[in-house]
Amino acid sequence: MINDFFMFAEWLFTLYFVGLNCAYLLLCVLSIFTVSRYMKEKSLMDIPGVGNEIMPPVSIIIPAHNEQGNIIQAVKALMQIEYPVFEIIVVNDGSTDQTLSVLAEHFKLEKFPEAYRRRLKTAPVTAIYKSVTYAALKVIDKQNGGKGDSVNAAVNISRYPLVCVVDADSILQRDSLRRVVQPFIFDSRTVASGGTVRIVNGSDIKDGYLLNPKVPTRILPLIQVVEYLRAFLFGRLGWSSLNALLIISGAFGVFHKETLVSIGGFHTDTIGEDMEIIVRMHRMLRLQKKDYRITFVPDPVCWTMAPETLAGLAHQRIRWQRGLCESLFMNLSLLFNPRAGIVGMLAFPFMLIFEWAGPLVELFGFLAIGLGFYFGYIDPAIFVLLISVSIVFGMLLSLTALLLEEVSFHMYQRPRELLKLFLVAILENLGYRQLNTVFRLIGFSRWLFGAERKWVSPDRT
Repeated sequence: MINDFFMFAEWLFTLYFVGLNCAYLLLCVLSIFTVSRYMKEKSLMDIPGVGNEIMPPVSIIIPAHNEQGNIIQAVKALMQIEYPVFEIIVVNDGSTDQTLSVLAEHFKLEKFPEAYRRRLKTAPVTAIYKSVTYAALKVIDKQNGGKGDSVNAAVNISRYPLVCVVDADSILQRDSLRRVVQPFIFDSRTVASGGTVRIVNGSDIKDGYLLNPKVPTRILPLIQVVEYLRAFLFGRLGWSSLNALLIISGAFGVFHKETLVSIGGFHTDTIGEDMEIIVRMHRMLRLQKKDYRITFVPDPVCWTMAPETLAGLAHQRIRWQRGLCESLFMNLSLLFNPRAGIVGMLAFPFMLIFEWAGPLVELFGFLAIGLGFYFGYIDPAIFVLLISVSIVFGMLLSLTALLLEEVSFHMYQRPRELLKLFLVAILENLGYRQLNTVFRLIGFSRWLFGAERKWVSPDRT
C-alpha cells in the first residue's frame, strides 16, 4: 500500500514535470520565431517621425496612493515622452501623506468644473484639478478604493480612445508609449497591449529617466533580472503569438477605452486586477464571438524596482499568487470552453494546472519523493535523476532566455554583467525557485481560506 503511494507520487511528479517542460519548450520555440519577426519589423518603427500623423491620442493614467516621494518625478518624466498627443491623469486614491499637496504646489493645480461622467462605478470623487502650467495634466482626488477603482475613475474623465495605465514608481523610456501603441495601429482588432518589465535596481537614473542600465549589485534583484527575462521573453511572448496572453503587467499597459468600459472596467474585489481584466476580456469577447487581439510588445519599455529583501519578495509573490487564483476562478467558465478557442482549451488549463496547482504539486512531489527515497521505497538513481533533470532543465530555460535577450535587444553590454547573469541563471534554480514555491503556497492558502486582503507597500531604495 505504501509502495503504491510512492509509485503514484513518482508518476504524478514525472508527468507534471514532463507536461510543464513540454509547454515551456513550445513557448520557447514560438518566442524565438516571434522575436525574429519582430526585430525585422522594428526597423521601420525606429525611423524618427514615421507614423506620427496616425498615432492615436492616449490618456495616461497614474494611480497614486501615498506616493509623495515619487509622483512629481513620475509626472515630469511622462511629460517628456516622445508621443504626438496625450494627456496625463493622476488619481490621488485617498492618500494619507502629502501626495495631493506636492502635486498642487509643483504643478499649480486649480479646481476644474469638469462634468464627471460615471460610466464606471467608483468610490466618491472629491474634486478634479487641472494644472495651470501644464494644460494636459489633470488630477482626480477621491476616496480610497484601490488601484482598479482609481483607473476606473480616470477612465470616466479621459478624453482619448486609448488609455495607458502606469505605476507611479515605474520608469518609462522616451519611446515606450510609441512602441506599445504600435499594435493598435497595425491591427485594428487590438484591444490591449503591454510590454516587457525590466529591473531598474542598480541602474543610473536622472529626472525620472534611465540613463545607463546596469545589473543590480544585490543578489535578490539580480536573480529577478533573469526571472523576468524568462517570464516575459518566453511566457508572454509565446502566448501572445497565439493570441492567448492572460496577463498584461499592471505597471504598463494600454487598453482600448470603449472595450474596457463595455466589460465593466477594472474589478475592485481582487488583488490581481491586472490579470483579471485580461482574463475577463478574453472571456467576454470570446463568448461574444468578437474578433480581437491582445498583444505583447517585447521591447524593454518599462523599468521597475524589484524587492531587495526577503520580506518584500515574500509580500509580492504571495500577492501575485493570490491574484492569480482570484483571476482564474472569477472567470472559470473559460475552462475547456470550445467557444473560447485556444484560450479556453490551452492557455487557461495551463495556468490552472501549472500556475494555480503548481505549488501544491511541487510540494507534494518533492516531499513524497524525498520521503520515498529516505525510507527506501524509491530507487536512489530515480530520485537523483528526477531532481537533477528538474534543476538542469530550469537552468537551460534561464540560459536560453538570457541568450535570446542578448542576441535580440543586447541591453546589458558589459562582459562582467553578462557573466553575472550567466552565473545567476544557474544558481537561481538551487534554492530561489524553491523559495518562491513556498511563497506561492502561502498566497494559495490565503485565497483558499479567504484571508483579508492587505496591501503592503513595496520596499524601495
